[in-house]
Amino acid sequence: MTAPLAGYVILDLTHVLAGPFCTMTLADMGAQVIKVEPPKGGDDTRAFPPFKDGKSAYFAAINHGKKSIALNLKADEDRLIFERLLARADVIVENFRPGVMERLGYGWDDLHAAFPRLVYGAVSGFGHSGPDARRPAYDMVVQARGGVMSITGEKDRDPVRVGASIGDIVAGMFLSQGILAALLDRDRSGLGRKIDVAMLDSQLAILEHAVALTTVTGKAPGPSGARHPSITPFETFHASDGLFVIAAGNDRLFEKLCIALDLPISDDPRFATNPARCDNARLLKRLIEAVTLENTRAYWISRLTAAGVPTGPIQDVGQVLKDPQILARNMVVDVLDKNGRQAYKAAGNPIKMTDAPDPKSRAPAPDLDGNRGEILRWLEQG
Repeated sequence: MTAPLAGYVILDLTHVLAGPFCTMTLADMGAQVIKVEPPKGGDDTRAFPPFKDGKSAYFAAINHGKKSIALNLKADEDRLIFERLLARADVIVENFRPGVMERLGYGWDDLHAAFPRLVYGAVSGFGHSGPDARRPAYDMVVQARGGVMSITGEKDRDPVRVGASIGDIVAGMFLSQGILAALLDRDRSGLGRKIDVAMLDSQLAILEHAVALTTVTGKAPGPSGARHPSITPFETFHASDGLFVIAAGNDRLFEKLCIALDLPISDDPRFATNPARCDNARLLKRLIEAVTLENTRAYWISRLTAAGVPTGPIQDVGQVLKDPQILARNMVVDVLDKNGRQAYKAAGNPIKMTDAPDPKSRAPAPDLDGNRGEILRWLEQG
């Protein structure tokens, strides 16, 4: 089996999460990722807890399978090494604030002139254009400014941050898509392109229902807890021992739900269509819970699953890591240490592709500058 990106070389100047998540995705698909880090401390996440044997599990989860070389891009000797790497690379990825690479002499215009086939991927808080391009940002800033926090949480309560760092992660996903498209285009044109992804833009891009509601009704939606604002019933429900999820996304599924619950309301005008159900969502929730409170979550999940109604438990991360479906899909992998022993657990690659390797373990996360000798020898080989 051949990894789809085998043979491609990615120079990774990124740190923390958005950029490293992008390059991890590319590494999982077979690209050789060379992480170029500052000599003093390297990637900030090397200092992020939790730690095991003195090393960051956070860093390992996002940087496994990469190689590291420490270079000071203001020092002449290190710049010479970096430029030799540029000559061998297919892609460079950076997540500095706009202007930093230009001040170093490695902005898009300079690199495109010197290395016309090189694809340049950039991810930043606000992008490389617009009045706020040079402002700093972190995940929480763009979740707040991008509208995601305004619809997250319970009604009439303070907005809350999404538990996962989707400001970073979504931007990293979009950047990897852009890089792959640019590589495909380069095969036709022979020229690289610049990809400019903003974390703020990426938050707006995932607000599909919120944008539609706002532009049609003229009123911005607020938080609705676990309930979908445009589909009903599509939320959490109480059983006798706690909450579980029901997602009946169309009229046929709602009819199946009513049959499974022995609740004869599918023809009731208040519930016969999705718009009607949305208008009467609170009443419908009470009617459903009058039934579901009579038995356990496991009972209802089993019964509704047998009826073909989408449903499921609300699992914590520990439970997810043991979920048989997750394990069957190789979505929990071992990250090895430099001696080949299991050191950490990490999420696997969700992109499953025919005839592509999907090993149960991943190569180690690199020590800072830990691959210098190997990388320099590779450069000497031409």
